[in-house]
This record gives sequence, C-alpha cells and structure tokens, in this order.
Amino acid sequence: MFLKTVLADGQAEQAVIREMQARAAGARGDIEQTVRGVMDDVRTRGWDAVVDYAERFDGKAPYIVEPAALDEAYHACDPALIAALEKAAANIRDYHEKMLVKSWEWQRRPGETLGQTVRGLAKVGIYVPGGTAAYPSSVLMNAIPAKVAGVGEIIMVTPPTENMSNEVLAAAKIAGVDTVIAVGGTQAVAALTYGAGFIPQVDKIVGPGNAYVAAAKKLAFGVVDIDMIAGPSEVLVIADHTANPTYVAADLLSQAEHDKLASAVLLTDSMAQAQAISCEMERMARQLPRWEIIRESVAAYGCAIVFDELADACKMADVVAPEHLEIVTAAPREWLPHIHNAGAVFLGPYAPEPLGDYMAGPSHVLPTAGTARFFSPLSTDTFLKKTSVIEYTRDALAVYAPDIIALAEAEHLRAHARSVAVRFEEETDHAKG
Repeated sequence: MFLKTVLADGQAEQAVIREMQARAAGARGDIEQTVRGVMDDVRTRGWDAVVDYAERFDGKAPYIVEPAALDEAYHACDPALIAALEKAAANIRDYHEKMLVKSWEWQRRPGETLGQTVRGLAKVGIYVPGGTAAYPSSVLMNAIPAKVAGVGEIIMVTPPTENMSNEVLAAAKIAGVDTVIAVGGTQAVAALTYGAGFIPQVDKIVGPGNAYVAAAKKLAFGVVDIDMIAGPSEVLVIADHTANPTYVAADLLSQAEHDKLASAVLLTDSMAQAQAISCEMERMARQLPRWEIIRESVAAYGCAIVFDELADACKMADVVAPEHLEIVTAAPREWLPHIHNAGAVFLGPYAPEPLGDYMAGPSHVLPTAGTARFFSPLSTDTFLKKTSVIEYTRDALAVYAPDIIALAEAEHLRAHARSVAVRFEEETDHAKG
C-alpha cells in the first residue's frame, strides 16, 4: 500500500509517535553551534557583522525596501490574487478582533481596586522566507494579528533575491507592515534581537524559516520573545467509514507536499477505508508536480492506523498533539470534546486544512511536533503585554495587614512585614505626639 497501515495493538501506534518526534529533532540538526557564533558576533560587532554575513549569504548588504516598491509589487500582481489576499486579510482581521483581550478593572470590595492593562508590544519583527519559499499568506497570518493587537511598529525581514516576490511585498502592504528590510538568515534574526544599524531591536520575533532561522530564534529567546520553534508540517485525520476517500486523500497530500519531513497520518476504525484512502493518495499524488517530495514524505512519515473504536483514535490524537487535526466522521462535532491537544481542529468534509492555511481567519502559525500540548496558535495574545494594577485604600489595606505581616515573617522577610506595618504605626506615633 502507498500509505503503510498499522493495526493498533498498544505498541505499534506508539512506534509511530516516536518516529514523528524523532523527525522533528532530526530536522533541527546539529547547527546550533554555527548559529551561536553568528549571534554572538552580531551582539559584539553590531552592524559590521550583520553586513559581513549579509554580503556572504544574501549577496548584498541589508537595505530598506521603499514603500514605492511595495506599491509597484501590489499593482504588478494578478488582480485575482490581490482580491484573494484582501479577502483573506479581512477574515483574519475579523477573527482576531473577536478574540482581542481588553484592559479591565474590578472592585472586589470597597477600597480594593484590581485590574490589568493590556497593550500591544512596541516593536515586532516578522521573518519571511525568500527564494522559492515565498508565502504571502504567512505575511498576513503573522502581521494582521499583530496589527489588531496594537503593536506600535511591525518590521518585516526577508532575504534579498534577484526578483523579490511581488506577492510577498503586496501582502506586506495589505497587512500594514511598517518597514520591510531586505536581509535574511541568522543575521536577520540576530539584528532584530540586538539591534544593529538601522535595524532596531524588537520585543518579539515571529515567522517561519529554515533550520538556521529556527535555531537563531531559539537562541534569541530571553533577550527578546519569540512565537515558537516550528518543526516540519503535519496533519492528522480521524475518519470513519462515512468519509469520502478522495477528500481525505487530498487533505493528507496537502501536507505531504510541503517537504520530505512533513507528516500525514490517518486514524480510522475501518481497514477498508484505510485501503481506499491509500489508493486515492497514490492515484492523485502521481499527477502532482511535487510527486517525489510526496513519495518520500509518505514513505518515511505517513501512516494509517486502524483502531477498533474511534474513541481510541481520539486518545491517540491527543498524544500526538498534531499541528492540524481533521475530524471527518458522521458526527464530527461529537468528537470535539475528546480532543484536548491540537493546533487547529477542522470539523467535517467541507473544512479542509488549506481553508485554515489561507482563508478562514485563525492564524496558520501553529504549534508542531507535539507542542500543542502546551503551546497555542499565534494570535493577538502573541503580541500583547499585560500588566497587573493594584490600588487599595488605607481601610482596605488594614483588613489584610495582619495576614501580610504573618506571611512575610514566616518567610523571614522582615522588611516586607515592616513595609505594611509602618503605615499604621506612623499614624499612631503622630497621634501620640
């Protein structure tokens, strides 16, 4: 079979999970030492180091892409593509405006005012791959949530190429990116991390990149924030006997074509369905231009696992915690409460994974390699900074003063205790005087 099939027995399916986890580690490789050297050099030498690496790896020194070039790129694109990008941008904006968290205050008791201020970050850097990996949709999916969150300045970095992607530059214009800088690779991440020349230090770096970019973002964390360390793309489909094999096969292939490390996994309670989907995958894949990539991806990391019950398939899905999870069953919404770990869940036969990649509205920047157990998709929350607000009157503080003093003294922090006690002792001393 094109898609190797495993009968769940408590052990075979665990081996699949181990293979997926190993693939993510293998994708990163042993490159951190090289990347660390570049990051340290930029931190030490600043702009001169950035220029040296940019000229070596990008072929030219960094430069700002003028707004006029974005306008030209916008008008050079196919009007149908511009219309699609504008429609996608509107959907992304609508979705993220719905989930935007606001500042709030609450008076718990008289004299006790508590709250939280919520603000967008001051500066955010968005990394956009160049070359053959030109993804205008990723520009929208990263920049628009930042814009909705109220980020002060959005700086996009992308490698300079012989002909920079009109589609990517047009997407930057549509998304409202403030500055586009032609610089790529580790040196771009390092410049955004430490600040160099006209490239400012940012508060957060987001966006996809190759293994070097991912390693650089990992090393940048702590000096700046990052979105996540993204691994190879993955989709997991839970399908029963009612699913259309052609639909499911197409959805699995949509991820397998990304690269040789992409993972496409089918969980089902029907051996006949697994076989039908496998046949459809092979038939369709042979007609696609990225056939060789698909063939290697499916052979190495594709799999169909057949369970006795769909409930067991859901348990398996929760362990895998996939980037994309499709539920294509007779009643898909009934299984949604069983799913706790997934980057995005697609319900039913008419919610294919590419709908989320391009148009629905939620960002397609999702946790991979099992990190959906503790990471969330990129959203407005990614770009917000929250600050607690506490305001008490004297009477309100007096209610808690003995408890605060008791807790502070139990921790042998006498100055903490004194900080509260002195507010009441001073008044007593003043009355005596």
